[in-house]
Amino acid sequence: IRETEELQLKDEKVTLTIDGRDYTVPKGLTVLEAARMVDIEIPSLCYLKDINEVGVCRVCVVEVEGARNLQASCVYPVREGLKVRTNTERVRRARKTAVSLLLSNHHRECTTCIRNLNCELQNVADNLGIRNIPFTGEMPNYGYHDNNPAIQRDYNKCINCRRCMAICNKIQECYVYSPLNRGLDTVIAPGFKKDLSEISCIMCGQCVIACPTGSLSEKEHINEVWEAISDPELV
Repeated sequence: IRETEELQLKDEKVTLTIDGRDYTVPKGLTVLEAARMVDIEIPSLCYLKDINEVGVCRVCVVEVEGARNLQASCVYPVREGLKVRTNTERVRRARKTAVSLLLSNHHRECTTCIRNLNCELQNVADNLGIRNIPFTGEMPNYGYHDNNPAIQRDYNKCINCRRCMAICNKIQECYVYSPLNRGLDTVIAPGFKKDLSEISCIMCGQCVIACPTGSLSEKEHINEVWEAISDPELV
C-alpha cells in the first residue's frame, strides 16, 4: 500500500517558486529535495534521505513566504504556490551561526584529522565563509574509544546529527546508538558509553560511512604493515 501511495505522489505535480523562479516537481518532496532536484544547493549536515530527516542541525534553513520563522527545508513539504528563498542575508546569517556554534564546541584538529578535506562540517564551514568563530564553547573531553578490531569513536568530534543512530536502527536494525544525557551534555553513544566491543555491534561500518565528521572512523593498521614490510625476518 505504501509503495502504491508513493507512486501516486510521484505522478502528481506541484509548482513552487524557489529564489524567484518557478519549478514543477513531484508532490510529496521536501523543499530540500525539490531544490536539489533543480540544482539549487542547500547545505545540510544531519540529513540522510529516507533515513535521517529530523531537522536538528538547522543548517538547511530557508525563508518561506508567510512563515514568521526560518524553516528546516529537509522536513518542510512542498505545496502548490509555495514561495521559498534559499540564500537571503537572513538565511546565510542563521546558517553561519548554527555552524559556528557547532565549531565552538568542536575539537578542531583538522590538519591531523582522518577526515581532513573530506569532512562535511569542514566543507560547509568553508562554503559559508566562516573564518572567525565568535563563540567559546566548553570543549569538554568526552574520551576516545577504540577497544575493538574495526571502529574508532572520538566523541569530541560528534555534532549530535544522529545519522549513525538512524542508519544503525533503520537499516542494520542493531540499535547500538542512542542519545545520552540532555541539553549541552547530550552525546550519541551506546548505552553507558560502552565501547562497541562490549555491545551488540556487528562492525558493519555503516555508521562510519554515515558520519559527517571524524567522530567515527575505521581503524588503520598502516604503521603495523610498514613495520612488517621492513622486518627482514618476515621476508
